Amino acid sequence: MKTVILALMVLVLVVVSQESKFPYEDVLNDLNLTDNKLVRPARDYKKPTWVYVQMSILAILDVKEIDQTFVSFVVIYMTWEDPHIYWKPQNFDGLDKMTVPTDLLWKPDLMIEEMIEKDKDIPNPFITIHSNGFVENVKNLMVVSSCKMQVYKFPFDTQSCTLSLKSIIYPEEELKFEVYKNSSQATEWTREIMSTESEWLFMGMTVEDRSVPRFHQHQSVVIYTITMKRRSLLYVVNFLVPVLLLFGLDLASFVISDSGGEKLSFEVTLLLAVTVMQLILNDILPCSSDSIPLIAVYCIGIFGLMMISLLETILVMYLIEKDSASKEKKADKKKQGNYDGDVKKWTRCACVCNVSDEPPTELLSVAKEDKRSQLMEESNSLEKHPDELSEAVKGLSRLLSRKEGRKPDYWTRVAKKLDRIFFFVYVTVSALFLVVLFSLWINAEDE
Repeated sequence: MKTVILALMVLVLVVVSQESKFPYEDVLNDLNLTDNKLVRPARDYKKPTWVYVQMSILAILDVKEIDQTFVSFVVIYMTWEDPHIYWKPQNFDGLDKMTVPTDLLWKPDLMIEEMIEKDKDIPNPFITIHSNGFVENVKNLMVVSSCKMQVYKFPFDTQSCTLSLKSIIYPEEELKFEVYKNSSQATEWTREIMSTESEWLFMGMTVEDRSVPRFHQHQSVVIYTITMKRRSLLYVVNFLVPVLLLFGLDLASFVISDSGGEKLSFEVTLLLAVTVMQLILNDILPCSSDSIPLIAVYCIGIFGLMMISLLETILVMYLIEKDSASKEKKADKKKQGNYDGDVKKWTRCACVCNVSDEPPTELLSVAKEDKRSQLMEESNSLEKHPDELSEAVKGLSRLLSRKEGRKPDYWTRVAKKLDRIFFFVYVTVSALFLVVLFSLWINAEDE
């Protein structure tokens, strides 16, 4: 008898221990979860299923301005009530919640509307169920979404990208999304769990739920707007400062002499360097911007100022060269005048000698004597004409010298005066341009 009682007691202890050790199987059997329950859970099919959703950003991976895409790693938390899931914890050794495979239950067909690439999620094979009928599901996604970039204030810009959560097929009458936490709570949660922000600084997050029309039906949508500010220090050091230094070298080129071609080649080199910086900028900014970015205005303005400086250098060099050519021309004329004077003297001597060396003869006829007298008259007239011609040339030379004597190196002085005036105007206009542009950037950064 004692042996039988002892055996019964051992059996009861084994049964009790088994019930307390493996309550999960009992719950699954009690809920009949061995069969798939993939139908939308609702007590009344005419009423919608409410899904409470909360999204947070774990990391800002990249923002591609040229493609206008926002790459982020997000976590989405969802909870909803399933009337088929309910048990009393006291009947199962106080078991209040448990984790089951996701294939056993229905899940919302959640999608991100702005996603433009294949869903790169980390599969979560389990789902959590509670004794009160609520189900929890967590999804981790790497999202590549479209985002319209506002690059007017680049690199001191602030971007706002939206992620809209909605169902793929369910209308608002069957499935409704509601925000689990408000905007301030969502922002604080995101700041606590965010691991990396790349070159961006997370500013905040706003969230709202609304009903939007989709084709012939309305759908419930939860819209998250992520606001982030660019860390601009790298762009300032690698782009803005080098362009400004090139412009400073262009200002320093005014101390280079205009007489040679060194200044011209130096300014052309600076202009090519700014062109290279513009090509680099073209690979960063999108082509579909609504307005011209301030950084593009900055590069174009610097390029235009340097181009005007180059044209002024060409004009100054032309004026100086004009004076040099005039001096050379005067020297050639003076040398040619000396040569003509010598020729005239030799011609006069030759005429006199030809007349005086003619041998006299008494046997010549009267006609020949008349001819000799005629030649003598012609030689006397030739002696007079070179004197008159030389006097005319001297008078013309005096006239030209009086005309040009008023302005020796005239164009050189004009060029130097023009260069000084242009330098002051150039510095003034450049300073005003840079002050206005940087004030716009500073105001944009404060905003």
